Amino acid sequence: QVHLVESGGGLVQPGGSLRLSCAASGSIFSINAGGWYRQAPGKQRELVATITGDSSTDYSDSVKGRFTISRDNAKNTVYLQMNSLKPEDTAVYYCNARIITATLTTRQYWGQGTQVIVSS
Repeated sequence: QVHLVESGGGLVQPGGSLRLSCAASGSIFSINAGGWYRQAPGKQRELVATITGDSSTDYSDSVKGRFTISRDNAKNTVYLQMNSLKPEDTAVYYCNARIITATLTTRQYWGQGTQVIVSS
């Protein structure tokens, strides 16, 4: 069984920073690709950032230049460094990962979400 556990959310003032972590555990071989999504109240879930197996990254226009997605293969963890946060970044942030399991099958998994609130 595979689990994705997010951490690092919280309350931060505008202009501040947070780093979200998404750790995969269980019967895994590796994380093939990962991404962060967010969902604000009353809005649809949107893609924020992605990272591929060779660490190529992509970002939504709304966070480009402020957020950085990265990965640590040894820890099976994907990170989202968020700088210069704005009130409109307030949302529940979800990790999604395409994981190669110990039986060498590939599946998509979602984390449970972590709340980020940007407010003074």
